[in-house]
Amino acid sequence: MKTFHLAAKPTSFPSPRRLLSTAALVLCATTLAACSKDEAPKESKPGQALASVNGEEITVLQLNEELQRLGVGAQQQQVAGKQVLQALIDRELLESEAAKEKLDRDPKVMQAIERARSLIIAQAYMQKRIGEPQRPSQAEVEDYFNKNPQFFSNRKQFAMNELILAASDLTPEVRAAADSAKSLEEVAVFLDARNIKYGRAQVTRSTADLNAQLSAKLLSMQKGQLFAVKEGDRAMLISIAEVRDAPVTLAIAAPQITQYLTNKKNKELAAAEIQRLRGTAKIAYLNKEYEPNPNAPAGGSPAAAPAAGDPAGAGDPAATAVATAPAGQSSVAPPPESGPTTDKSALERGVAGLK
Repeated sequence: MKTFHLAAKPTSFPSPRRLLSTAALVLCATTLAACSKDEAPKESKPGQALASVNGEEITVLQLNEELQRLGVGAQQQQVAGKQVLQALIDRELLESEAAKEKLDRDPKVMQAIERARSLIIAQAYMQKRIGEPQRPSQAEVEDYFNKNPQFFSNRKQFAMNELILAASDLTPEVRAAADSAKSLEEVAVFLDARNIKYGRAQVTRSTADLNAQLSAKLLSMQKGQLFAVKEGDRAMLISIAEVRDAPVTLAIAAPQITQYLTNKKNKELAAAEIQRLRGTAKIAYLNKEYEPNPNAPAGGSPAAAPAAGDPAGAGDPAATAVATAPAGQSSVAPPPESGPTTDKSALERGVAGLK
């Protein structure tokens, strides 16, 4: 019996309401990065004032900036604007209290402020350098569609049944029983006889959800074949109930392929710019222990590669400057072909876990 990890199902896009709720928390949390009001000269804020908090105005321009960062559409701005304004008021209150306690002089806060400043400036440079996102042509979209039939025209869907139990209960005895069982029901009877607790579930995965090697392994299994999956403190005994065709047409896949290829191109441009700058710079490692392997890719570390889903200000210039593939990508969207983090983790969860 084989043991491996299945790639997780993609999550769905967060709703605008949830984004706004999250934004309120972020707006409150970021107050500690504000400069001290007691020592810094006050500057007038341009724009029509919407509210005043202890004499400090919150303007239309500030609100519009927050709405733009959240990606709120025109039809939702009136309702969303009221919620975001409340978040701005909360941030102003927290900022004022932080200033009174001189938290902006805390070494950790000062370091965070400097880091945020550096990232914002680097991101602005990269955005200026790359310019507008370069969208692929119709021919490029069709070419990607035709070269990746496993994601689209030949897409397969796996329907699987599971028995879920504690990982500690997946003993050699249970494994042996599963190996000799002809069905998942036989395993369930075995577990019942030994008072081993378990739950049942049905899952569906497709060749667009999983990396190519893991998909190939599943396609090679016969209907009803059992295998085991370990995931943290739980284990699953799984049988393949059905493998069915689930093709996706070019018309449906085109928008997502377009987005994927646009993101991929922008990441390549960002990486090329980083490589150009490194090639013209004099970089000296004063501590040789931190000197990168000469055979490593340019950048030398995971942080140097654009990361999908990296929030603005949370990653390196290349990662934060370019548009990235949205979290919650649908199963008809092509998964990253060469993203080191995504591909490696999928491999570790999948084929590398086969025993």
